[in-house]
Amino acid sequence: MPEIVSSKSGETEAIILIKAAPVIGSKHGETVCCAGIDIYGNWLRMYPVSFRVLDDTKKFKRWDKVKFKWRRPSDDMRLESRHVDSQSLEIIGRMPDREKTPFLDHLIVTSLTAQREKGLSLALLKPTIQGFHIERRPQTELDFEQARIDEFHSQEDMFIPRPAVPQQACPYSFKYKYTTDDGDRDGTCQDWETEATFFKWRNLYGEQDALQRMQIQFGEVLPERGLYFAMGTHSRWPDTWLINGLIQLRTTGQASLF
Repeated sequence: MPEIVSSKSGETEAIILIKAAPVIGSKHGETVCCAGIDIYGNWLRMYPVSFRVLDDTKKFKRWDKVKFKWRRPSDDMRLESRHVDSQSLEIIGRMPDREKTPFLDHLIVTSLTAQREKGLSLALLKPTIQGFHIERRPQTELDFEQARIDEFHSQEDMFIPRPAVPQQACPYSFKYKYTTDDGDRDGTCQDWETEATFFKWRNLYGEQDALQRMQIQFGEVLPERGLYFAMGTHSRWPDTWLINGLIQLRTTGQASLF
């Protein structure tokens, strides 16, 4: 078993695959849940990472290769979880397109139950996508989240960079209906770029046009090109799998979100 799995702390390198949407927590403030594949081919969950306080040279993207120091968290027993020393983060490269599909090929699974039986809480899933739909979030849920966002932004410090958390709660949930070897599932996409795409397109085209474009892009174009889900379990409910990232893998070896 690789040393990275058995040690309580260390330093490693990883290719970033997951950047979930920023959230506001009571313990760490504004954080982003990230995950990647280390130099041994193992999944790693990197938390907490606050992009607000990272230097611009440390603000990594999907497919960046990063180096960082870590220790095992005391409040998260999931095998892949690592508490990241944000100050040690360093971007040391970026994976070329031609290497992406071969790099991930051995990680692709079709059963989440099988992953859990191995004691794992992260997976690169090849789903059979049945549909993509956009749902308006309940007003009570939006009001609660907006209140937290407003409170968070009211505490902004002029000497600290602007938070990554949007000024406005996203009014929609973006959901996939899909099938695995375990059966049919529904899941909300928590990928940062999905929510960011909605806000960007709404500013460019208006809300209804943005929603129509997202329905086509995420519901038709990406699945036709070969869309995979980067899945992760919830820390409190280990049998609940979340769609943390969207990964497009093409047979040509080209891989990206779009």
